[in-house]
Amino acid sequence: MAVTLGDVARHAGVSLATASRALNGSARSVTEELSAKVRASAEALGYLPNAPAQALARSSGATIGVLLHDVADPYFGGIARGVGDAAARAGLLSLVTSTDGDPRRELEAIRMLHAHRVRAIILAGSAYNDTAVIQQLDEALAAYQEQGGRVAAITDHGPLYDTVEVDNKAGAAALTRALAQLGHRRFAVITGPERMRVAEDRLDGVLDALRELGLEAGEGMVRRAEFTREGGRAAMARILDVAQESGTPLPTAVIALSDICAAGVLAELRDRGISVPGDVSVAGFDDIPLATDLAPALSTVRLPLATMGEFAVRLALREGRETDTSTASAEVVLRDSTAAPRAD
Repeated sequence: MAVTLGDVARHAGVSLATASRALNGSARSVTEELSAKVRASAEALGYLPNAPAQALARSSGATIGVLLHDVADPYFGGIARGVGDAAARAGLLSLVTSTDGDPRRELEAIRMLHAHRVRAIILAGSAYNDTAVIQQLDEALAAYQEQGGRVAAITDHGPLYDTVEVDNKAGAAALTRALAQLGHRRFAVITGPERMRVAEDRLDGVLDALRELGLEAGEGMVRRAEFTREGGRAAMARILDVAQESGTPLPTAVIALSDICAAGVLAELRDRGISVPGDVSVAGFDDIPLATDLAPALSTVRLPLATMGEFAVRLALREGRETDTSTASAEVVLRDSTAAPRAD
């Protein structure tokens, strides 16, 4: 069996990222001591990264693999459109695979794309927070990279990959401050599942901004849900029930940390006869095309979704092996779903 980069990392007693940086000459620095240790392990094990890489380069197809959580989600649809357009301009076909945010399916998809000799893999879904899951995915992607494949990630998936950076935390904090400037003091937050790093980053941004403002979300006012319409609706229902059961006032502002989730929030409030933004302001995150078609039009944080997909393809197809980054902006957009709260 061929020696892998993971074998070298374990032999040297370093992380996979450190082994990759030491052997591939990444711009991210590694001390000379660690670098020498990794090179010695590679030599002792007979690690040969270049020969298989050349073999894959000669036989690689004209396909880019795109891994995302749900192709029906307009957030991922926007990214996939950007990937497809950039791939077409490069004479390549994009192959989109939905994983439902399941790391086991993502691992299987990576191995299948590797076996099919795709030119590059774009990681469009959120990274995960489970260290065991991260290690499995990194090892599968390292095996693919060892044989000449390229990987680019949208949002931070670690130092091994070219990355389109999206400052989810800063965007969520800016949205929170914008609502506070309208006069809101009672907040509820609907975030995504704990396993997803993007959800944690966005929630951290909201909570940090609230602390800076001397505010906090009330008891039971931070809810987790899948980033789906149904998830948003169920979380909003629970927030309303908690407020009723405890006899506390409703939040005047609800931040749902994805637009598709916010669509469910609006539906639940409408069915309960609660006016938006008269009684409760609602904001989302992503600025999917649907955001302007909702009634009322949704305030949100705008991400350039198609551009993010295009940036990822450019990074994956560029010359050179050192990892690189590109940055996508996040901009607060206030629309009809938010307004100053009514005086108590």
